[in-house]
Amino acid sequence: MEENFLKRRAYKIVFLFGLVSLLADVTYEGARGVIGPYLSLLGASAFAVSFIAGLGEFIGYALRLVFGYLADRTGFYWGITITGYAINLLAVPLLAVVPDWYWASFLLLLERAGKSIRAPSRDALLSFVTKRMGHGLGFGIHEFFDQIGALSGPILVSLIMFAVGSYRTAFLSLGVPALMALFTLIYTKLIYADHISKEKESHTDHLKASFFIYVFAFSLVAMGYADFALIAYHIKEKALVADGWIPLFYATAMGIDAIFALIFGMLFDRIGFYALMIGILLASPFSLFAFSQSISLVWLGTVLWGLGMGIQESIMRSAIAKLTPPEARGRAFGIFHFFYGFFWFLGSAFLGYLYQVSTNYLMVFSVFCQIFSLVPLFILSRSISAKGRSSG
Repeated sequence: MEENFLKRRAYKIVFLFGLVSLLADVTYEGARGVIGPYLSLLGASAFAVSFIAGLGEFIGYALRLVFGYLADRTGFYWGITITGYAINLLAVPLLAVVPDWYWASFLLLLERAGKSIRAPSRDALLSFVTKRMGHGLGFGIHEFFDQIGALSGPILVSLIMFAVGSYRTAFLSLGVPALMALFTLIYTKLIYADHISKEKESHTDHLKASFFIYVFAFSLVAMGYADFALIAYHIKEKALVADGWIPLFYATAMGIDAIFALIFGMLFDRIGFYALMIGILLASPFSLFAFSQSISLVWLGTVLWGLGMGIQESIMRSAIAKLTPPEARGRAFGIFHFFYGFFWFLGSAFLGYLYQVSTNYLMVFSVFCQIFSLVPLFILSRSISAKGRSSG
């Protein structure tokens, strides 16, 4: 009876965290869907757009190494989470008042820094809650809400663009969901903070070799994954559609992300790391279509890109919860995201350069990185399966 009550409460907490992420994603993913064209309008080049997007992703992951460690050492998970969300969200409406692309880039980096600060603490809190419902399902539900917001944000921005044709008005409007997200997070902390605790201590904070194999595999995935800002830049530069339609491509990707995050989250609880491998394989050819000259093929590439992001944003985190002890959970999330972000940055900069040289080179490099990442994941899957059989 008590177990059922605790499980229901876990669902409520995951729901509230999901609602926070939904509103947050309306804010910054709404902005992300048009930031490539906005920077282009302000005078940035293709390399600058891709470089800033990649650097932003690196910052969005690199600081997690510090703040993940800090969260584990201090136990100040809630304070770090709230501070990070405030920085992450309030930077977006300020994009409405920037004079040039340099200031816009600074705010984009600040927004990513806020996300970097709060992510390990938020994910650690979620990992403590989802132990009662399955990490794959819990993180999958959270990602589903997250991507409903990521779907809604670009649609909202698209409607504003069609109505008034102003990027600045769109960014300013995103301040409303930003404030709603912060209020919801504070409410969750006030009501449920005392009901979230670490799992039974394992008396070790040692991170095993399997964790670092996993880090290596997803570093390869990140290196070959183009940021959507470059895809949006490609759509605008080739004049494939009017500017107001570009956010809808991103909305499509986020809708696909939401659906497959939930599906693969449940699949992960059943077949483990093989679910990751299937997802990566399905998404690997996204660049072959996303950077074509045909608008229908770009739509297909966008769908595959969204599928891959659904895998990366849900199973990626649940797998870390399975591979690491609770005492090192914040640090593990920090280490993982540092390398993931670093290689995303390197890959984004290189992909931006390749785009200016030849989109064919870009496609080959992207697909190669995705496929090669399956090798360490396969080794890891076999190793975990062997250990499971021996312990059984």
